[in-house]
Parts: sequence; structure tokens; C-alpha cells
Amino acid sequence: MNKKALSRIATVAAAGALMAGCAAPQHPDPRDPWEGFNRGVYKFNDTVDRAVFKPVAQAYTFVTPQPVRSCVHNIFSNVGDLWSGTNSFLQGRGHDFVNTLGRFLFNTTMGIGGCFDVASANGARKIPNDFGTTLGVWGLGQGPYLVLPFFGSSSVRDGVGLIGDWQGRQYGYMGVSAIDNVPLRNSLWGLEVVDTRASLLNATDTIDRVALDPYSFIRDAYLQRRAAMVNGQRVDDESSLPNYEDDEGEAPAANKDKGAAAPAPKPATK
Repeated sequence: MNKKALSRIATVAAAGALMAGCAAPQHPDPRDPWEGFNRGVYKFNDTVDRAVFKPVAQAYTFVTPQPVRSCVHNIFSNVGDLWSGTNSFLQGRGHDFVNTLGRFLFNTTMGIGGCFDVASANGARKIPNDFGTTLGVWGLGQGPYLVLPFFGSSSVRDGVGLIGDWQGRQYGYMGVSAIDNVPLRNSLWGLEVVDTRASLLNATDTIDRVALDPYSFIRDAYLQRRAAMVNGQRVDDESSLPNYEDDEGEAPAANKDKGAAAPAPKPATK
């Protein structure tokens, strides 16, 4: 994609977000004071995703055998455990740090470079972590909910955390960013993006099928998950999400101002 195309995309994103920002919602969620702006960016992201990223991910899953896709996904996940473990260390969560480091060593050796997730098969669960969570553990407030172009759901704190994640992954360990061969590095970056989107196909299809308001569904699920991570509670890939299948008028009275209630995350099992 050349600079001219990127410039056009950025212009469309800005224009859509500004127009959406002019229409303030009647009953804004206190966690989402910029809902008008966020919905504009969400709509832009959704349009780009349906036009580009989702079709590419679907083609990838169609032409690539499942064992190969699983191997690719596990390798990227295994490398990511290094940064997750680093953040556990920075948070003072020594038990999580040791467990994550053990996962990485076990999968790298017995799992043939991480191609097989033998650690999870033997009961060593994955502990997701990032620098945004570290800032939260250090006491930095989450701030308003924020939808970022291309990156999607975030918050003011987590947006700042993305900078730390980028720097940490680029200079902190031998990941994709450390590869000197530019074509190879860019190809692996592209493969990582496609793999990430492919892993979310089932989730996004479910949201499209059951959520009356996908924006609110994703926002509430994201905020619930981030709060659980900061509090040190267990976060599973298939954790319970807010339920938006019922009509808004049938929602419990206690939830009318804050949206549908999200089930309490499961406590961590350490």
C-alpha cells in the first residue's frame, strides 16, 4: 500500500470520526464519553475489515490446512509470551512471571519452536499481559474508552500502553521486529496480522449474529476483560461476555444506565 492510499484512508477515517462526533448519544455511558467519535471510528474500522482484512483471513483459512494454521498461531503466541512475562515481572507478579517463562521454555523446546502448545496441553495456562495492564497495576487510571483506527477497542491508558508494547517488542526480545531482512520481516508482520484476524473469525461472526448493538457489545466485553487483567483475575479466550440478545426494554432495571451487566470474571487459579 503506497503513501497516497494510506493518506486517503486516514482522510476518510478522520472525516467519518468527526461527523460521528457531532451526534452525541442520548444516554451516554459514563465510561464512554466520546461515544459519538468512537462509533465513527468503529464504523470505519468495520468497513475496512469487511472489505480487506476479513476476506483475506477467510481466504487464508480456506487454503491453509488447519495443522499449519495452528502451528503458525502457536509460534506467534509463544514469542508473545516473552513480552507477557516481562510485564508480569514489572507488575510484581512473580508467580505469573515464572509460569509464563516456563511456558515459553517448554513450548520452545518440547513444542518444536512453539509449533505445538504442549504447555497448555499439560495444564500451564496462558496468561495474557501487556504494558497497558502494567500501567493499570501501577495505579494509572483507565480513562475514557477509546476506539483507535485499525487497532480497535482501547482506552486512554491502553493507547499509551501500545507505545510501550511496540518498543518492548521491537527492542526487548528477538521477535519479528529484530529481523534485519526487511522483506522477510514485513512478510512475517503481514502473516501475524492475518493470523490474528483469522483467530477472531468465529468471535466476530457470533457478534454479528447475536448482538443487537455490536459496538456496545464489544465495548463492554473489552472493558470487562481489561479490568480482570489489571485485578489479576483469570482471563480465558472464551470467557463470558455481555448478553445483548434480549430487547433493550427487557433489560434489568439496574443495568439501564450502564448497559447489560457482564458476569464476574473467574478468579485466578494460581
